[in-house]
Amino acid sequence: MKRAVFPGSFDPITLGHVDIINRALPLFNEIIIAIGTNSSKKYMFSLAQRISFIKKTYAGTKKIKVTSYQGLTIDFCKKNKIDFILRGLRNPADFEFEKAIAHTNRKLSKIETVFLLTSANTSYISSSIVRDILRHQGDVSMLVPKAVK
Repeated sequence: MKRAVFPGSFDPITLGHVDIINRALPLFNEIIIAIGTNSSKKYMFSLAQRISFIKKTYAGTKKIKVTSYQGLTIDFCKKNKIDFILRGLRNPADFEFEKAIAHTNRKLSKIETVFLLTSANTSYISSSIVRDILRHQGDVSMLVPKAVK
């Protein structure tokens, strides 16, 4: 069985994340959306809210599981017998950053990273942009799934 983890903070999940997940569904038997937690990071949404957003977005999608974890993604993968890490790429800066992590993860664990390019219509979306708009009471309805609104 091909299992992949899609790790991130998902603070909040965006239509860019949804694009990557939806296009990855035919590639894997199961995708675990894993929300990494970092006690030194300040989140806009609680862990419970972020889990709820994702569960509501993928309600009824049997191939999707949602969980949280602490520590290294590769340790989470080893513990849960996951062979692939799924990552989305929006731009060349993402590629360079993610490439270094993927090489390190493969060196440390033999876990492969699968990259999908975001669709052109979502490539500009990031959680940090969404949070900034929300802080200023702006409308994010075109950037996030309905569960976040």
